[in-house]
Amino acid sequence: MKVLVVHNRYRSGQPSGENAVVDQEVALLAGAGHEVSLFERHSDDIAAMSLPAKASVPLRVPWNPAARGALATRLARERPDVVHLHNTFPLLSPSVLAACADAGVPVVATLHNYTLVCTPGTLFRDGKVCRDCVGGSPLPAVRHGCYRGSAVATVPGAVSQVLNRRRWRTGVSRFFCISAAQRELLVAAGLPAARLVVKHNFVPDPGVRRAGAGEHVLFLGRLAEEKGVRLLMAAWERAGVGLPLVVAGTGPLEREVAAWAAGRDDVHYVGLADRARCRELTARAAAVVAPSEWLETFGLVVVEAMAAGVPAVAAGHGAFVELLGDGTGLLHRPGDAGSLADALAAIVEPGRNAALGAAARRRYVRDFTPEVGLSRLLSGYEAAVGHSLR
Repeated sequence: MKVLVVHNRYRSGQPSGENAVVDQEVALLAGAGHEVSLFERHSDDIAAMSLPAKASVPLRVPWNPAARGALATRLARERPDVVHLHNTFPLLSPSVLAACADAGVPVVATLHNYTLVCTPGTLFRDGKVCRDCVGGSPLPAVRHGCYRGSAVATVPGAVSQVLNRRRWRTGVSRFFCISAAQRELLVAAGLPAARLVVKHNFVPDPGVRRAGAGEHVLFLGRLAEEKGVRLLMAAWERAGVGLPLVVAGTGPLEREVAAWAAGRDDVHYVGLADRARCRELTARAAAVVAPSEWLETFGLVVVEAMAAGVPAVAAGHGAFVELLGDGTGLLHRPGDAGSLADALAAIVEPGRNAALGAAARRRYVRDFTPEVGLSRLLSGYEAAVGHSLR
């Protein structure tokens, strides 16, 4: 199959699971003998733009004629069987859907977040889950300045949401939701249920398994409020786990986390870790912890731990319920430090830890390997090619 992947890459200074998923899928398809090409824009390029060009970026978020024209040229030259669309913000815009429609090329779109129903894509505001804009107007997002804490910065995304609502619903043959929880919410918001299918992200087999009971508990991710970082700090102080906590990542709470770790013998903050270091830290962990306060759409960190036979503690909402609700890890009550502390203490109990780790590995082999991922990708593409939007 001939596939054109369309993606606006996130800034390299902000590690992106979405970028990693795109790269892994491209490599998987190419390795299986499919013809894959990329149509990309890079958010890193904004820094080198002239001042007028930078100023015009927000204006083109709802509709970018240049991106539409450039993609139209590629489509005419390459004639792919299907376009696989990922992120369009901020340099591509939904105008790329018009280029695909004009060329008669079906579109499959992976929904990595909630941006079709929530301007910042997180369903999280003022420290709690927020559904104010779901199924309705994005005006609450503008009023609260939900994108980067600024009403002005929120406007372009909100305008795009309103102007392109119908185009998203009519211009995409298949939507890949990366969890059942995400699909359920988007169907309730009015997206066409028949075209929303669940396709979990896959994770390459790391080739290493945890040896023994593990040396630490690991938090790996963005150091931000929505990731439950402060909740973890509060829970750790009462958990009595008996193993050190290793925290890897960067983000707005980095200084706070570093100061907290410096004052404790049982917490080690290691900063930003590259992919190899992440795999090493995971393989040596007794458990990973993902106490997210927002509704995670998937949870790559949890599935990467599963691949290494390492169990996880995670918040009992969003995608984590379907990842860990079958005995492959432990769930805590969202936002409850006491419940998280209890789960952390429980998951390192030797017998339970070994059983959960083995179950996690079995679940990975069943549902999250590259082979499973390739099969689901191709099924979605074939359905899109056979589906008419006319």
